[in-house]
Amino acid sequence: MKKENIKIRSQCPVSISLDFFGDKWTLLILRDIIFMKKRYFRDFLASDEKIATNILTSRLRLLVDADIIISEKDPNNAKQKIYTITQKGADLIPVLIELILWGEKYGDSSAPKEFIEEAKNDRENLIKKVQNSIEISK
Repeated sequence: MKKENIKIRSQCPVSISLDFFGDKWTLLILRDIIFMKKRYFRDFLASDEKIATNILTSRLRLLVDADIIISEKDPNNAKQKIYTITQKGADLIPVLIELILWGEKYGDSSAPKEFIEEAKNDRENLIKKVQNSIEISK
């Protein structure tokens, strides 16, 4: 899929956003890159949600095509790719934090209590802390 193949269905900002990351797998991959520091295909496969390889491949390609992540060859093993978040992807950190808070409020969440408390009480500082803790590709 090339960037020009990402179809924008309407000019509504919610719809545009969902055209890029509107399914659970895409958001879970972003969660894994941002919060779990996962970088390799095999790392994503090891997530508790058990994503199928064909879906993972498709969603990684979509995220790369949308410039939300980049993939580069691993300098230690040219057969592997390393996935890294871009600034466009890092700008989704506040969205993911809001989803975490919503899931914590209405579900049986396993999110660390310290994280939830910081998200509730000092969200801006948490966002900065998370942004500073990840490698952002240019």
